[in-house]
Amino acid sequence: QVQLQESGGGLVMPGGSLRLSCVASGSIRTIGSMGWYRQGPENQRELIAAQSSGWNFDYANSVKGRFTITRDNAKKTVYLQMNDLKPEDTGVYYCGVKRVAMTSGHRYLELWGQGTLVTVSS
Repeated sequence: QVQLQESGGGLVMPGGSLRLSCVASGSIRTIGSMGWYRQGPENQRELIAAQSSGWNFDYANSVKGRFTITRDNAKKTVYLQMNDLKPEDTGVYYCGVKRVAMTSGHRYLELWGQGTLVTVSS
């Protein structure tokens, strides 16, 4: 069993900052990728930022230069530092993990947290 615990969302004024955290717990051996996704129109999940075990990373064009993803592999934790927030950044942000290998040998292709709400408004 894998549990993803997200925190850090809230209400912030334009230009402000937030830091989201996601901790993965369970009998996990390895996680291929950890990242953050935002619920968008038509209920799709848009990639915001993600980092793989190979330290490759990817950002949505809309957040490049403003958001920074960091990953602590030992703690199985991923953070999203969100600076210079804009109203269009508002939404529910989900922690997502991909290619999870458990100590039992069981593997998950993709798992999601419950989401944390970020609201940017004056």
